[in-house]
Amino acid sequence: MKKILYLLMAAALCFAACAQTPDWTTTWATALQIAEPHNNPPSPGLADNSFRQIVQVSIGGKALRLHLSNLFNEDETEILGVEIARAATMGASPEIVDGSTVELTFGGARAFTMAPGEEVVSDPVDFALEARENLAITIHYGKISATRLTSHPGSRTTSYIAAGNTTDFSEPVAKTDHWYTISAIDVMPLRPSAAIAVLGDSITDGRGTTTNGQDRWTDQLSRSLLADPKTRDLAVLNFGLGGNCILRGGNGPTAQSRYARDLFTPCGVKYVILFEGTNDLGGSRDGVKTAEDIKAVWREIIREAHARGIKVIGATVTSAVGSFYQRAGEHEKGRQALNKWIREGGEFDGVIDFDAITAGPDDPTRINPAFLFENDWLHLNADGYRLMGTSIDHALFR
Repeated sequence: MKKILYLLMAAALCFAACAQTPDWTTTWATALQIAEPHNNPPSPGLADNSFRQIVQVSIGGKALRLHLSNLFNEDETEILGVEIARAATMGASPEIVDGSTVELTFGGARAFTMAPGEEVVSDPVDFALEARENLAITIHYGKISATRLTSHPGSRTTSYIAAGNTTDFSEPVAKTDHWYTISAIDVMPLRPSAAIAVLGDSITDGRGTTTNGQDRWTDQLSRSLLADPKTRDLAVLNFGLGGNCILRGGNGPTAQSRYARDLFTPCGVKYVILFEGTNDLGGSRDGVKTAEDIKAVWREIIREAHARGIKVIGATVTSAVGSFYQRAGEHEKGRQALNKWIREGGEFDGVIDFDAITAGPDDPTRINPAFLFENDWLHLNADGYRLMGTSIDHALFR
């Protein structure tokens, strides 16, 4: 019950921030969960140290604000200060562009404490942000729990710990490929803009992409949209979680429990893409029944999205034939049933056929071997994700 209250409180805070200032659009965001023990920060930890995280935004603008989250922490988190700056790389180093650092305040204060379950939004700052620009976010922590941290484990981007309250990251004491505390960045765009929010699992989270390469399929979609004059003002928000399930089990909050926060609270969301189900079907003893249960959740999201004026695009589930999920055919039976409904059911405002896009030329029930990551017959490599992101019809978003 406590976790549910935390989720509702954080969602209400974010929604209120957007409702009061509708000229903002969320340009970057990530799905949150409790960091598993093996994904906790390395020694010396975050407490009393400085932590630099790098993100690549989608659209640019003239001002921004940062969201920080203590959603899953059971203790207070003390923040001594936060700065943003232009990052010199996509994450390969902690270097920043000289003279680009801006200090952030939250309710006028540089230092503050987040209660358990709380999410805070910084005061707006002028910042000429370019599309697909890399931002370095430096947080100076006081006290913070060493466990049960609000995080995004699958950042595919390196973060850096420096000892003490410092801005000197020339010799970081530790590195980790995870994000902590950060949850979203809003931008005041130069032109009317909107956002596409994507709900997904490890394939959306980027398993198989290049660390510090920013080449998830959602990144490739964003670049493709930016190059099109008719869609250049659309942000793409990645809410993928590795190992996530829609219905029950898996890593992190289920899609059913997190969709309201992830899809409906960012600023300016006008489109939603639903691309999940592999993990549910992979663990199912009755694939067709699991597919029916997934349909019920997707219908629930469609109803709520339409009530908000948001269009919902269904994406077919890619193959897992040949993977460890191929159990007595149940995964494949459920996947085929679900994909048939997505393609032909007429309940979505549009369809992205990722199954067809990634299918092998000789055996369309399997992923194209040219796009396999570590031959696991489940995840794609960077070339496969590039194909996914650049094959999406922009007419879906016009």
